[in-house]
Amino acid sequence: MVSRDRINHIIEGYDKDNLVIATACSHTSLQIFDGARKEGFKTLGIAVGQKTKFYDAFPLGKPDEFFYVDSYTQLLDRSDELVAKNAILIPHGSFVEYMTPKNFVELEVPTFGNRHVLDWESDRDKERAWLTAAGLEMPHKIDDPKLIDRPVLVKYDGAKGGRGFFIAKDYPDFKLGIDHAQKFSIQEYILGTRYYIHYFYSPIKSEGFKLSKGTLELMSIDRRDESNIDEIYKLGATEELKKLGHYPTFVVTGNVPVVVRESLLPKLLDMGEKVVEKSLELFGGMIGAFCLECIVTDNLNVKVFEISSRIVAGTNPFISGSPYSDLIEPGVSTGRRIAQEIRLAKDQNRLGEILS
Repeated sequence: MVSRDRINHIIEGYDKDNLVIATACSHTSLQIFDGARKEGFKTLGIAVGQKTKFYDAFPLGKPDEFFYVDSYTQLLDRSDELVAKNAILIPHGSFVEYMTPKNFVELEVPTFGNRHVLDWESDRDKERAWLTAAGLEMPHKIDDPKLIDRPVLVKYDGAKGGRGFFIAKDYPDFKLGIDHAQKFSIQEYILGTRYYIHYFYSPIKSEGFKLSKGTLELMSIDRRDESNIDEIYKLGATEELKKLGHYPTFVVTGNVPVVVRESLLPKLLDMGEKVVEKSLELFGGMIGAFCLECIVTDNLNVKVFEISSRIVAGTNPFISGSPYSDLIEPGVSTGRRIAQEIRLAKDQNRLGEILS
């Protein structure tokens, strides 16, 4: 991993009045560019072998400049060009997944957040150790697939937008769907409503919901449309469909805004606080946007099945603000909140505390 001393040295050489917000042209880039522009920053879109014409349809979300590369790994060899532009990278799910966490942590460009979180988030076992140590309740884990005695969700490591996840009810069902070339984990399948809770942790802001260091904000909540698990039931029995080669999948195709019952909000804020405090203890703290992916049961228990430690696509329905962020500051998206944090750190000469 690129050292913090190296990143701090790069930051010292930056023209602080001409910082550029950069991210990959995918995932949540529209709101990141829009939010950066609203906070007075220039923007740079990293385009990896794709067409960028669609940005012309959304001029407020179009970056000021495109940076074209043939592959994500090529960024490792062209990092000096990004540094010359005073670029600050904003990681999102597609950016990290396609570049791979291993390569992303070696990129010698100042990046919003703490890159140490990738080691904890991308490994399912370490992620579970972090969340359970924080006191969060998680679905039961099954280590041996031969011991599957209830419906389970099999998940592969890394952020894949739900691709490859599958449900199994027993060991033969597991064998039908598993790809042994990938590292996987098995969790019991919890019946309930799945909610994705979007938070923002600031280590430098002092007003608001205070933690031992900094403040926590609840930005928004969403659900996900997943193909084809949301529709396959209409065709009849799942077992018969599997014999025909049709398997339920959890590939995310869109996101739907959610407002939860107000009595759940203290619990959700408590969960966010606990996971941040434990991150401070384990690896110096995650910074900025993160998402707890939860299931709320019919007795209102909340079980967390995953954490994403950066901006997630579920924030896209809230580019003009959410029912929650509007009660903090009207009209603020998570993308704009990231830009606000960078601006605040710049003004306070504390960029080294939020970049790595």
